[in-house]
Amino acid sequence: MLKSSGCQPTSRLLNKRATWQRTASEVETEQIGAGLAGRLAAGAVVLVYGELGAGKTVFVRGLAGGFGVDPEEVSSPTFTLIQEYRGRLTVHHVDLYRLSGPEVDELGLDELVAGDGVVVIEWADRLTQATEGAHVVRIVDRGGDMRDISIDEAGDIA
Repeated sequence: MLKSSGCQPTSRLLNKRATWQRTASEVETEQIGAGLAGRLAAGAVVLVYGELGAGKTVFVRGLAGGFGVDPEEVSSPTFTLIQEYRGRLTVHHVDLYRLSGPEVDELGLDELVAGDGVVVIEWADRLTQATEGAHVVRIVDRGGDMRDISIDEAGDIA
């Protein structure tokens, strides 16, 4: 269960499907991820962008927690490439940090996307082709625990 820091993330609506939020702690970043989980359906793809240390895995930990996964199970899949977490929906957590072009294509992400879970891809800038209908999350480290998170919910929402 997520613990509240007592502060609420600052939020602004950018357009009908995009929001921008500022968080001041890991807990708040997790809460934003959990909130998105509540709006996702099976087959959803979430592309997560951000520099090293921006909080991508913290966001995914919250998202997985929103599906009933124990957040302590969530870790960066950098060396295993794909982690699977079972909750109300299966969360396929993909990390493309160490891959490029042909290696990404060989992962078989199309098969994951065609499944009945949710696919979350960190370092999505390494994808070689567009993913239509994906939810796009951009995380910017503003120093300390401060993060700016934008979410473009361009895909179908539950």
